[in-house]
Amino acid sequence: MMDIQPISETALIIKLGDYIDTQLAVKIGDIADGIRNSFASELIEVIPSYTTIYIQYHPLKADYYELKKRLQALVDTFFLSGDLLQNVSKVITLPIYYSLETGPDLPGIARFHECTVDDVVHIHSQSTYVVCAIGFSPGFAFLGAVDPSIAMPRKTEPRKMLPAGSVGIADRQTAVYPSSTPGGWQIIGNCPISLVDFDKTPMSPFSVGLSVKFQPISRDEFFELGGTVWSHWK
Repeated sequence: MMDIQPISETALIIKLGDYIDTQLAVKIGDIADGIRNSFASELIEVIPSYTTIYIQYHPLKADYYELKKRLQALVDTFFLSGDLLQNVSKVITLPIYYSLETGPDLPGIARFHECTVDDVVHIHSQSTYVVCAIGFSPGFAFLGAVDPSIAMPRKTEPRKMLPAGSVGIADRQTAVYPSSTPGGWQIIGNCPISLVDFDKTPMSPFSVGLSVKFQPISRDEFFELGGTVWSHWK
């Protein structure tokens, strides 16, 4: 189901579904790329997320009603031609050091699901995730979907600060905190490589629809890649 509605004099939103779904996220990422390529001179911003695509356009270069018709035709063409799922082939693999010193919430998740810490690590690292949205902080990618056997609610009281690279679980989503920020997700490990660079365009390797895998690494490999162990867990 597609619905296009104005949300201001120079912005509209395309709704492409009612429920969060990783396959839908891949489609949304592909459609957003198609919109950017086809309407580049008329648009200011295109933001794909979960079930929608937000578009801000130049009021002197585009008329809402004409733009709506052209957008509808483009989206219909994507679906009818099957010209989708380009993002399926795009996979990035991130090294993760899963350990009690970088993932203080591992034991709690294991207790909650009556399994071992090794089980949590194995299940989390065996899945392929899809970027469903980007937000909260620059480069923060919401990844779905976490296996129900290790899904966990957010912490009742967020931590005041987390180290950059922290890998967390919240319900059936997982993410890597690209910067040191407060956070309420259950932390299970750390990625030692930088995931945001404000001097680059784009600043992050993530985009909606991209697939992400996590590769467990040893403590020595973690330090070799520039990782550091945070000593301020609470």
